[in-house]
Amino acid sequence: MQHKGASCLISKIRHHRLMSGSIRSLDRECNCTVRLLDDSEYTCTIQRDAKGQYLFDLICHHLNLLEKDYFGIRYVDPDKQRHWLEFTKSIAKQMKSQPPFTMCLRVKFYPPDPAALKEEITRYLVFLQIKRDLYHGRLLCKTSDAALLAAYILQAEIGDYDPGKHPEGYSSKFQFFPKHSERLERRIAEIHKTELIGQSPETSELNFLQKAQMLETYGVDPHPCKDVSGNPAFLAFTPFGFTVLQGNRRVHFLKWEEVTKLKFEAKTFHIYANQKEDKKIILTYFAPTPEACKHLWKCGVENQAFYKLEKSSQVRTVSSSNLFFKGSRFRYSGRVAKEVMEQSAKIKRDPPEIHRSEFLSEVSHSSLTDPRDVFPSLESLRDSAHSTPVRSVSHGDSFMPRSRGQMVDGSEAGASGIISDEAYSPSDSVLPTPVAEHGMELAVARHLNGAPCSIEEEKESAARASMEGQAAEFGPGGRARRTGRSRSAPPSDAEDLNKFVLSVLRLFLVTIGLLFALLLLLIMLTESELDIAFLRDIRKTPEFQQFHFEYFCPLRRWFACKLRWMGGFLISK
Repeated sequence: MQHKGASCLISKIRHHRLMSGSIRSLDRECNCTVRLLDDSEYTCTIQRDAKGQYLFDLICHHLNLLEKDYFGIRYVDPDKQRHWLEFTKSIAKQMKSQPPFTMCLRVKFYPPDPAALKEEITRYLVFLQIKRDLYHGRLLCKTSDAALLAAYILQAEIGDYDPGKHPEGYSSKFQFFPKHSERLERRIAEIHKTELIGQSPETSELNFLQKAQMLETYGVDPHPCKDVSGNPAFLAFTPFGFTVLQGNRRVHFLKWEEVTKLKFEAKTFHIYANQKEDKKIILTYFAPTPEACKHLWKCGVENQAFYKLEKSSQVRTVSSSNLFFKGSRFRYSGRVAKEVMEQSAKIKRDPPEIHRSEFLSEVSHSSLTDPRDVFPSLESLRDSAHSTPVRSVSHGDSFMPRSRGQMVDGSEAGASGIISDEAYSPSDSVLPTPVAEHGMELAVARHLNGAPCSIEEEKESAARASMEGQAAEFGPGGRARRTGRSRSAPPSDAEDLNKFVLSVLRLFLVTIGLLFALLLLLIMLTESELDIAFLRDIRKTPEFQQFHFEYFCPLRRWFACKLRWMGGFLISK
């Protein structure tokens, strides 16, 4: 009976261990869904301690993608702030939320010349990304370019024009832009019918990439900010340099070789540059939140390293501050553009099969009269389930007047240039930082720049102006009333004073800590047996003798007694 009872107990213990091990194994695993560029989803199970590189390699293997350095994985944290997944860190620690995790595969570094990509699968994925940029308003262009780009998409999607399959107004059933006119739709259909006959999907996609690469807003990932006067602006890092879009103008463009340093503190972002004739400039902008400013800084550090450096061995850890004890530190991990091109040239394999899927959703022509009726049916086109609602942008009949080659010309690199008759205003769903007041500000900006606003935006702007007119001119304490720009406005004198006091206090605490550490080091050296002249002189002083016999020796005996007691206690156990 005792033997049977013991065996039963052992079996229960084994069963309990097996169950607990299974539960721990389940706790260590989590589900992850990644939305791809064609809006399909890739779902997998990963370990909780898995790093970003593991998930990225799984996706690239699923897509049969070798030229993968241009791509990245984007996610949204609980505060609606977007981030790029860092491949050297744990996924679960970066997400800051409970599984299942949802992320998106996107182009992180736009190729300077997409037509030079080695494999067609890579060009196709970049094509999908740029087509998405066109739809969301990130890629802004003049009407003639917009019509040609849309016609290339149409040719790649449905092939040659066929009167039997494509009735009058067929191009209006596809949503190429946030909003477009009937005149533009007719021009798209005209180009598709007459100029693109016989082009294969591969050829149309290649022509699309070559045309898009010449546009000034190619590769722009806009970050909403404000200048020192409180005016809204978009900062962006492109394959060719740093650009600032404000209203309907490109107010700054700095080539990567001109940019010398990127810094941020709280919500303030600084970019330092050296232009011709040793002309040094410092640009300062203000992000909506400190997290948004840090994200902007990290994007700038990564883009500068990728496009500017010759080798990845030249990458260094960058600090957001000049002081070692202050600010954030970040290091780009990955290959640079030149190394990626060299590695791509070595690829030798049969071209992988490409499964093209229709990206554009068909909508009725009548629904285009109200963008609020269009966008719900296009929910799958958004980059994230956590995105803010898409805002309508009317592209009118004029977009961007000059080509990429003209923009990067040395004589115009830093000059202000008009990019459109209306303000640059991408959809909220593609902005890396949610800004609650952003939509109203851009509606006002477009109105001031002479560009048409939608009816909804005009109503919001009028209501906002009415509310401000009824408010008191000054609030409690004699401060000016809070307007739509107060959240991201430049720091006041009080804020500057607080920052200065905090900096001085931090410096004082660090100095005290260093002095204390040096004092401990000096005591250890003087109490050691090192035979150095200045140490001998210190040991002979009356002050040292007093410290040695009254403080150091009793303290040393107390520590020795405690160590002996702990040693005896451990041995007895």
